[in-house]
Amino acid sequence: MGQGFTLIEMLLAVSIMAVLTAIAMPAYNGYIDKTKNDLAISYLVSIQTEIERYYTREFHYPEALSDITSVLPNNGMDPWGRAFVYLNIIEGGPGTMGAVRKDGALNPINTKYDLFSLGKDGVTKKQISQKDSLDDIILARDGGFVGLAADF
Repeated sequence: MGQGFTLIEMLLAVSIMAVLTAIAMPAYNGYIDKTKNDLAISYLVSIQTEIERYYTREFHYPEALSDITSVLPNNGMDPWGRAFVYLNIIEGGPGTMGAVRKDGALNPINTKYDLFSLGKDGVTKKQISQKDSLDDIILARDGGFVGLAADF
């Protein structure tokens, strides 16, 4: 008589592997998302430092991140491959206040400049409490908060 597996044993082994994979994949994807969020936060802090260095040298904030791209981590790209978004508020001129990011009470979250990543979904709204903005990685309170918009 043969020493191999029966069809039932093989089906049982395959189904156990499928169940374990179904459990492991969401945990793995959650780990990847958290890692990318943490990396985006790290990049934002570095970019903030470079913006403040620019201000110290030039006595004004850069008009765009392209003015300092050479010193930015990952050339100013977030972990999802999109450019970080920057808006010079304090020196922006007329109409700038209409473009600033706002909290749930519609108060601006920054006074000097807005700096954020569009997050995993790549979609955002001006009000950070809206669904499309909850996964954004933001710099708020002029650098006092850096993290997920959902946590602000």
